[in-house]
Amino acid sequence: MEANRRWLAITAVAPIAWGANYVVTRQLLPADALLWGSALRALPAGLVLLPFARALPHGSQWWRTAVLSVLNVAGFFALVYASAQLLPSNLASSIMALSPLALILAAWPLIGERPGVRSVTGAVVGAGALVLVLGGTSGTLDPVGVLVAIAALVSSSVGALLGKRWTAGTPLLASTAWQLTLGGLMLTVVAAIGGPPPAMDPRSAAGFAFTSLIATALAYVCWFGGLRHLPAARVGALGMLNPLTGILLGTVAAGESLTTVQSGGIVVVLVAVAWSTGVIGRAPRSRAVAPGTVTRPGRRPRAAAGPDAPCSGPGSRWSRRPIPGSRADRGSRSTPSPPRPSR
Repeated sequence: MEANRRWLAITAVAPIAWGANYVVTRQLLPADALLWGSALRALPAGLVLLPFARALPHGSQWWRTAVLSVLNVAGFFALVYASAQLLPSNLASSIMALSPLALILAAWPLIGERPGVRSVTGAVVGAGALVLVLGGTSGTLDPVGVLVAIAALVSSSVGALLGKRWTAGTPLLASTAWQLTLGGLMLTVVAAIGGPPPAMDPRSAAGFAFTSLIATALAYVCWFGGLRHLPAARVGALGMLNPLTGILLGTVAAGESLTTVQSGGIVVVLVAVAWSTGVIGRAPRSRAVAPGTVTRPGRRPRAAAGPDAPCSGPGSRWSRRPIPGSRADRGSRSTPSPPRPSR
């Protein structure tokens, strides 16, 4: 129980950082360079984590990492920014508020985690309360924009669950670093086709530093780590803290005050998160999930090596070969010491 609470706290760092990123993006980053903003968010984060990865994808893990980098990084970022252009912000945010419910429902067919009544009711109540806090769904309804927002919702949910299934037994930092790096490279190529990167000043540089290092590198490590150690339903419930944090910080930054309905909605969302994760009330019944364990529909849980276990040997698709040019690579090529003379 104590370990679960610790991982709940660690995982909660991700949605809180993403919510704070809304305010940072609006206040510090250029508004006319959306694709470059995505590229400058993902690629530096991957490059920062890459020296700590100390492992290369091997065999089928290369194409799996490429697929996850599209679902979790390149495709997701592009779809989110496209929906922001096609829909009013409150409508786009209201659709994304359904992401916890989408993650819970998709976990059953993809990884065999059946949704419980507590998880579903908490996600539904929390999503409804978030719509009230966001001010409803007023604005022009663009069908294309709605489809794009739903596609972003599906991409993030499927990517998170496939990552939980495909990266079992692989190092957490290595998996996260390669996803962000490959996704960032894809976004950079697409952004470069549209034009040069935006000009940097100290204000935008500080914004990009927070977005890349905190809201991406740190947040993704915490989010993927939570998915390895916790059921997907609890991780999805924590996702409701994302828009909630953005609303609270945005209100403070604008010097505004919340209405009575918004304040009540925030309380309901917090109660829904605590209820769904088992912080209050009776904890949801779920089989203990060891790090790296993946369940599939109709099968018993399949144990795999934990994220800190060696990634070489049978059952592992990652290689411990050091990254070329890294300190480990230079050390492995150093001249061995001469053998001691036998007596």
